[in-house]
Amino acid sequence: MTRYDFSVLPDEAGQRLDSLLATKQEVGSRSQAAQLIGAGKVTVDGVSRAKSYLLEEGQSVAVEIPKVTAHGLVPESVDVPILFEDEWLLVADKPAGMAVHPSPGHSSGTLVHALLGHGLAGGEEFRPGVVHRLDKDTSGLLVVAKSVEVHRRLVAMMRERAVSRRYQALVHGVISEESGTIEAPVGRDRSRRKMMAIGGGGAREARTHFRVLERYPRFTFVEVRLETGRTHQIRVHFQGIERPVAGDRTYGRQDVLGIGRQFLHSARLTFTHPMTGEVVDVDSPLPSELLAVLEGLRSGIAGR
Repeated sequence: MTRYDFSVLPDEAGQRLDSLLATKQEVGSRSQAAQLIGAGKVTVDGVSRAKSYLLEEGQSVAVEIPKVTAHGLVPESVDVPILFEDEWLLVADKPAGMAVHPSPGHSSGTLVHALLGHGLAGGEEFRPGVVHRLDKDTSGLLVVAKSVEVHRRLVAMMRERAVSRRYQALVHGVISEESGTIEAPVGRDRSRRKMMAIGGGGAREARTHFRVLERYPRFTFVEVRLETGRTHQIRVHFQGIERPVAGDRTYGRQDVLGIGRQFLHSARLTFTHPMTGEVVDVDSPLPSELLAVLEGLRSGIAGR
């Protein structure tokens, strides 16, 4: 256990306890701050306070930070392509079928297990280094942090929409416009708690930009750019305009093309490196099984 102490500065007065803790590199994120507060590991002038407590100038804050043990995680020998890496972060190319981090039903074989040997750090113990996520059956690029400070900066960049994320998707139906924007709030589905929905519970603003790459008789291949990053945003938004992602059995129709998963791939990540200031621009080609689907549509064999 490591103890971290600091005094509230004049320009920090009036902030919520969890918000201020999230700015400290020793804590790293608001979710980690809330977890520490909930576990009784944070005191203000010697007294435990709620995460919403408003701080006053000069107050003394003490935080007990457990040693990072990665929640008992053990590195696993799982092959995951790494397309960019330096001492601060890496960009991995996640295969479809792999969960990003441990969760009920996924205690091993996750992206985190595969990358532990690269020195992941920052964020919550059960998902060290994880800045953003992809659905299990979505393939492609994710940036992962290798220090608490880099994790904090990347999370802030995501919040400020300073990381460009472009996807490629095949959707049902023909989109006649060359490009467009889907703007509709996304929240938790009120009757199916594992799903999201337009206008669901706790809905938050969400914007998805797209441009058409190719059209087929019954499908459209699109590039998608996320402006916001809500859970299942692309899948929910395209379902909302009656153009569900092909192969998506949760939000779409039957898998008539026999893809076996949603045709959704995180194809490009572009951002300014939080430590060096250099532009990181990484591309991931479509996986072979998705390329085969497009070839079938182009030849007229598939999608009849």
